[in-house]
Amino acid sequence: MIDETLTALAAKIRTREVSPVEATEACLARIDSAGARVHAFVRVDAESALRTARIREAEAKAGRSHGPLHGVPLAHKDLFAADGGGASCGTAFPDYFRAERGATVLTRLEAAGAVTLGRLNLSELALGPFGDNAHHGDAETPWRPGHAAGGSSSGSGAAVGARLVYGALGTDTGGSIRLPAACCGVVGLKPTYGRVSRAGAMPLSWSLDHVGPLARTVRDAAVLLGVIAGADAADATASARPVSDYVAGLDRPITGLRVGVPDRYYWDGLDDDVRAAVRTAIDGLGGLGATIEECALPDPTLLNDLANVIARCESAAVHARIVRESPHALQPAVRARLEVGFHVSAHDYLQATRLRARATRAFVSEVFSRVDLVVAPTIPEPAPALAAAKAGSPDEIVRRMGRFSRLTRPWNALGLPVLSVPCGFTADGRPLGLQLVGRPFDEATVLRAGHAYEQAAGWWRRPPPLA
Repeated sequence: MIDETLTALAAKIRTREVSPVEATEACLARIDSAGARVHAFVRVDAESALRTARIREAEAKAGRSHGPLHGVPLAHKDLFAADGGGASCGTAFPDYFRAERGATVLTRLEAAGAVTLGRLNLSELALGPFGDNAHHGDAETPWRPGHAAGGSSSGSGAAVGARLVYGALGTDTGGSIRLPAACCGVVGLKPTYGRVSRAGAMPLSWSLDHVGPLARTVRDAAVLLGVIAGADAADATASARPVSDYVAGLDRPITGLRVGVPDRYYWDGLDDDVRAAVRTAIDGLGGLGATIEECALPDPTLLNDLANVIARCESAAVHARIVRESPHALQPAVRARLEVGFHVSAHDYLQATRLRARATRAFVSEVFSRVDLVVAPTIPEPAPALAAAKAGSPDEIVRRMGRFSRLTRPWNALGLPVLSVPCGFTADGRPLGLQLVGRPFDEATVLRAGHAYEQAAGWWRRPPPLA
């Protein structure tokens, strides 16, 4: 049962072939047997999950269904506030973040019938691309012991990749959904900025934060996005645009879809395995009928610089209290990243926000007049060994963080929808990822292309080497 996709499990629950209690018990058993290896969970709420599963089972027997996730076990990054409880946000403080109400996305998942298994690990304050955490243990990819799960939604990637849950939510400010998706061999979607409400989620950089799903397949991610997307009175940045039926068009062919391949930057300094796998994946899209063409993009270095200025200022403002009152409670590299924001001038911050808006308009006008999608590697190298990722001084670690997330960060500055899908494995079994980038609010096309590639390539069918 644990190898089922979210979509397949939901269908079996609807037909009463599997009960919500059976599905929940299977996940809890998997967590008991394999969870300690990947350190995906901060907290497992077994009793609460089973209680909810029994309710869902009684509802199913009575012919009542909440929606597409009825009885499906999920878990989420521990930075979403729940009714009556806070979130650790990867810190040493269990209730570091609290909100007036539970996170909108959790409320929507519950309304769709989901069963929540617990809270998932993350990089401290969502500030790290590797998934190491001194307070809750380092999250590891299920594919190779001792190697990074990616961050900051490390527990979400590891839990889905290890088959502990059928899907999870993460947040993405500079790659924090897509990096763990790539490192853990799963699908990760950063929707368009404003497509999904962030109410009740710990802010890191309110101008760059996105909430999105991690799942085993693109279809699963499309189902989850359809549940959580849409306007929200509690979040003024949540768009009122109608929510598409993201599943309906998944099986349409991609013949004639114009796919742009960047001519520079995204190919600089790549690991050889990454380069080969991504090039093969691009050829695969061409074989499915897409038109592949080299595409000159505006220099992403400017976007990265703008995103860095904005993120530094906003994260320092959000987390100023812990830096000033409890600095030694933070990991040195996390503290160093936050402290930089205190020294950025208001002039530089405002200039960065102004230039970001201009760069976004120019990019969308220039690039998407020529192509429908842009493709690029998700990670520049396979999941690194955690010992190497954490080694050295805080400055060395921060520089290493910047290099690992340099391919994902520009898309946060632009606020565009980006899907990461598995595109192969290294000889030693570490997964690799491909990014597909679309027009604002055109998640449907991004998902359709990702689904077409995924089904043809078949990487999603390979189980991780866990007992």
